[in-house]
Amino acid sequence: MSFTLYERRGAIGLVTLNRPERLNAISGALLADFLAALRAAIDDAEAAVIVVSGAGKAFCSGDDLKEFEQQSASQEAARAHIVSIQQVTRLMLGCDKPIVGAVHGWAVGGGFEWLLNCDIVVAADDLVAFFPEMNLGQFVTGGVSHLLPRALGYQRAMELLLLGERQSADRLERLGLVNFVVPRRHMMARAMEVAETIAGKSRFSVSQLKALLNRDLGADLWRAVEREETITIEALGNKDAKERSAGFMTRKRG
Repeated sequence: MSFTLYERRGAIGLVTLNRPERLNAISGALLADFLAALRAAIDDAEAAVIVVSGAGKAFCSGDDLKEFEQQSASQEAARAHIVSIQQVTRLMLGCDKPIVGAVHGWAVGGGFEWLLNCDIVVAADDLVAFFPEMNLGQFVTGGVSHLLPRALGYQRAMELLLLGERQSADRLERLGLVNFVVPRRHMMARAMEVAETIAGKSRFSVSQLKALLNRDLGADLWRAVEREETITIEALGNKDAKERSAGFMTRKRG
């Protein structure tokens, strides 16, 4: 079974996280399949635009804490996991194809980061997004330590990252982190409409626009991605993170 699906509809490449029974939580297998699907979409010469979405009731509920012990078993295991997560960001932001996010339900931790790595986001009205990392003794990835302050300003970025409060689709739209909010039943249709509009434009001009805007993000973004890797690997091996993650799982089972 593939935990991420890729198909093409006309000039649109569809990448769908496909672990609905776990709310598309990030396991090692889902991460590997997501990277493979992204590469397939990027390499597909017929795909001008990529749409990323999640199957079932959520976009992505973040790291699967059931795999925390495995991911943090050694520095090598932690490094392999975090480098793979950061590779998703490198592909999404570094590729020359626009990525439209079709995001609904939960977008938590890594799921929120992947939302922010999209170029345009169509959000369902049931979207709830937040960063739990500070509560769990872990650390953010996805370049958000650089992207959020640029998008929101320092204090608002600190609010989202430090407090970890749940953000509704409407608030994310007011903050400028999603472009459109639509009823859940219309989300994919609206995302496809946006993607088709982009696909009808000059592929050369669109690809150069994305490359130029991402180049404007500067080397600081990629330095932030590298620094996030280092800090997150250290956090995964930290006693505090292990205790907090174990406590969360105990409360969840209770």
